[in-house]
Amino acid sequence: MTGVIEKFFITSMVMWMAPLAILYSFYYGYIPGASQLSAENKTLISGFIAVISVNLVIGFYICMAMKESPSSSNPQPDPKFLAEAKASINQSENAASSSTGVDQTSGKDSDQNKGKME
Repeated sequence: MTGVIEKFFITSMVMWMAPLAILYSFYYGYIPGASQLSAENKTLISGFIAVISVNLVIGFYICMAMKESPSSSNPQPDPKFLAEAKASINQSENAASSSTGVDQTSGKDSDQNKGKME
């Protein structure tokens, strides 16, 4: 689980840093040939490249997720939750069986009353 969080954190940081680095490098002329471009072209080209870099990072993250091996063990429910669920089911079954016993006797009484009415 920590590996997944670590990968997510790293790719999230790269998604923030890559576009900012691209925009910064175009603005200050660290990329060869960028200083000869007009301000409008610098803005457009650096913006497009920044957007493409974010999409590449997302694609890389998806590829890493697809190549990740599934967990070797099947997921197991929490033992505490399982015990509480079984206790709840048993409690509801006991309550249902005691209430159906009452219904059966009331049902017999109603059958007898029907016979008297006819």
